[in-house]
Amino acid sequence: MAELNPGWIRSCRTAEVTNEMIGKRLTLMGWCHKQRDLGGLIFITLRDRSGEVQLVLDEDSPAAMRDKAASVRSEFVLAVQGILRKRSSVNPDMKTGEVELWVEDLRILSTAKTPPFYIEDDAGANEALRLKYRYLDLRRPVMQENLILRHRVTKLTRDFFDVEGFLEIETPLLIKSTPEGARDYLVPSRVFPGHFFALPQSPQLFKQLLMVAGYDRYFQIARCFRDEDLRADRQPEFTQIDLELAFAGQSEIMDINERFISMLFKEVLGRELALPFPRLTWQQAMSRFGSDKPDLRFGMELHDISDLAADSDFRVFQAALSAGGSVRAITVPHGADISRKEIDSLAEYVKTYRAQGLAWLVPSDLPRGSILKFVDADLIKKLAERCDASTEDLILIIADSSDDIVLTSLGELRLETARRFGLIPEGKWEALWVTEFPLFEYDEEEKRLVAKHHPFTAPMLEDMGLLDTAPEQVRAQAYDIVVNGVELGGGSIRIHDQDMQNKMFSLLGLGPELVEERFGFLLEAFQYGVPPHGGIAYGLDRLMMLLAGESSIREVIAFPKVQNSSCLMTGAPGIVDNDQLMELSLFVQHKKDETTTPDDIDEDRE
Repeated sequence: MAELNPGWIRSCRTAEVTNEMIGKRLTLMGWCHKQRDLGGLIFITLRDRSGEVQLVLDEDSPAAMRDKAASVRSEFVLAVQGILRKRSSVNPDMKTGEVELWVEDLRILSTAKTPPFYIEDDAGANEALRLKYRYLDLRRPVMQENLILRHRVTKLTRDFFDVEGFLEIETPLLIKSTPEGARDYLVPSRVFPGHFFALPQSPQLFKQLLMVAGYDRYFQIARCFRDEDLRADRQPEFTQIDLELAFAGQSEIMDINERFISMLFKEVLGRELALPFPRLTWQQAMSRFGSDKPDLRFGMELHDISDLAADSDFRVFQAALSAGGSVRAITVPHGADISRKEIDSLAEYVKTYRAQGLAWLVPSDLPRGSILKFVDADLIKKLAERCDASTEDLILIIADSSDDIVLTSLGELRLETARRFGLIPEGKWEALWVTEFPLFEYDEEEKRLVAKHHPFTAPMLEDMGLLDTAPEQVRAQAYDIVVNGVELGGGSIRIHDQDMQNKMFSLLGLGPELVEERFGFLLEAFQYGVPPHGGIAYGLDRLMMLLAGESSIREVIAFPKVQNSSCLMTGAPGIVDNDQLMELSLFVQHKKDETTTPDDIDEDRE
């Protein structure tokens, strides 16, 4: 039977012991990481979130303690008292590798079953198993380091914005449903049968109301909720670093946020980011990199070769151009030796992004390529010059009647090719701003304009005249901050004029009654004096993923959901009993084929 905690007080955490403590009697507590029984000697590695220290029991240790130590297994919770001494053989791989605790007294506070995977960084367990036993997974050093780093980043964030004069103000989690793109999570009201709260997709409206209320610099580490399909950098519940400023223009907002990101990289990674960050308009980013979050760590920029392609006899090029599309290319440095099989694989890859195919050319002395019989030597030379390609390079070409498809698929091909062939420099950090996004985009399903950012984003002043004649050409006072191809945050200057806000709603096809129902409280507030304002929100989980060097935000969240938004550990979402539903005036009607539960999902699909 496990012994109760005897009331000992820990001297320190396991990895906080130092050479200066040698000769002192210490009390340590933690988990048994490993136990080695060598007969006359028993070694136990004691672990807590600070690290590990070695315990030793020998022939001079009390016999009862040696017997108890012999029964210890991995993940038993222990309390020990003993004398810290110098180790006879130093372990350079341990922070405490020069010392060990000679045990005088040992208490087993809790026994443990054999874990389903090893509690170490290279345990090799699949993700579904790790998430089912997340409380064990979180004992692994790398996970503890990630969560400790997350704590540190949030503290640095609070300290930075405090010095900059921001006030941290909480906003409600039970709000009115004002759909802003993704589906809301709804919470039924017991007091108002048939009515629902929504969980906030962001604090957007409330932080604008705080500007109306006179709190000119607000920030919050805010929990947000979106009922949408997941991927590596999405969760149904996530955290934002959210901020808003009154009486500040885009330049001031950018300056503050550049200094914030620069501070984090210096404090966390010891890296200096050059200030100010470069800026690209959305149009420049798409034309040069095929992405609105371009990775600037490597070249391979897109080249428009439409005019040269018009001189070829290749029917695919001609068809794309005659339909108003384009032909564009990237150059893969030293890609001449890439095999045909690998090129075919890349051709399959771009089909994911609706590209119909991939043409290629090696402009060597004896040129090779899929379009060779459609181009002459002079055109090959011109293509090589336009694409900055040497005889050792590979030119990859995409043509389509839709310029959007060409840009997007070629931009994704640029990234995939760089990943596959090791063209992205290690340890390099490149930050930039992407500005002047389109104010609107056209939704093919709904056959109407929708807001590219959100409906409270202000248009560029010089484009105001286009709102009535060519709204799809209007640029927004919106901006994203991007590091190494990852969008860390996005924001905008907000509309602070009531007439302009109503105009925006009208262009989005929202009638007066619907606007009043969803946003009436905001528009009423705008009648009482609203200052010019703007802000930005960072995805804290995504920022942490980048700083921790992880590939998924699940690795920097304590208890994440999986791709179908369920929790493998708790089994959420779950069924509630009829009494609870009746209190909420709800009943559940199942579809005939609706028998799947979260436990039935095969998580290997992730």
